Amino acid sequence: MPHCTSLISLRHNHAFALGSAKGESRTRIVLWLTLGMMVVEIAVGWWSGSLALLADGWHMGTHAAALGIAAFTYRYAREHAGDPRFSFGTGKVGPLGGFASALILGVVALGMVWESVQRWLHPESIAFDQALVVAAIGLGFNLLSAWLLGHGHDHGHDHGHDHAHDHAEGGHEHADHHGASGEDLNLRAAYVHVLADALTSVFAIAALLAGKYAGWAWLDALVGLLGAVVIGKWAIGLLRETGLILLDSEMDQPVVREIREAIEGDGDSAVADLHVQRVGVGQFAVVATIVTHRARTAEEYRERLCVHEELVHFNLEVQHCRSCAS
Repeated sequence: MPHCTSLISLRHNHAFALGSAKGESRTRIVLWLTLGMMVVEIAVGWWSGSLALLADGWHMGTHAAALGIAAFTYRYAREHAGDPRFSFGTGKVGPLGGFASALILGVVALGMVWESVQRWLHPESIAFDQALVVAAIGLGFNLLSAWLLGHGHDHGHDHGHDHAHDHAEGGHEHADHHGASGEDLNLRAAYVHVLADALTSVFAIAALLAGKYAGWAWLDALVGLLGAVVIGKWAIGLLRETGLILLDSEMDQPVVREIREAIEGDGDSAVADLHVQRVGVGQFAVVATIVTHRARTAEEYRERLCVHEELVHFNLEVQHCRSCAS
């Protein structure tokens, strides 16, 4: 094949933004902390015969599993970023990990409902002092983990400009209003797991204090149900958000309107077909068929769209309107 400068310039890799490197490292730290705390609680609970410690240790194991999924997801996406078998890179591995973590979170919520109902139907004596110590330790650990993950919770990529300039072609102001489109959902899933565990500890402490000092032992089961409802709501929200990404439901994103404005802003061109797919954290691929009355090239439209830095991959087809007067 003869040398072609245009062909070389159009070739590029598909290693799109995969998430926050800081978030990945902190997720691994929290994972090892969680595993260590889990082992200690199970070991001490077995040695001392404390059911409270054993139960909390195994409960922490479910969150360790979710954190393990998040850590594995980061590594897998990074190591396979250049794999040509992934047509649009490994950007969806993160949402897939978030979806799996949300499923685990939902299972935790269902388990809490079951346990709360059993406690309500068959009340058991509670070792309030011991349980309070376990809940307080768990809360402190979860607050530390939330702080670590919260400080790594960013968009996962840096913008080269402030997204508040006027585009000459489109004639409109582009504000950074894409919302969750730039969010690392894998990190968010890990963060939600830690918050869920912290919320459980807060509710447990409140119920235990009420039971110890006011004799309201029944509050333990009621608070368990309340915690399950809140955690279940978080799980459903995360499932919905990650599921829509995995199913390529992106046509309601603000970036779709901006694409149409950039292409059709000349008053002559029209978008006949448009597909937008998320390929990384806050990054999208565009497949479009454009109809124009004038002799324009795909490269001209590519230059119009390049001002939107969240658009990182283009497949543009330009068709000239046959009904145009000569």
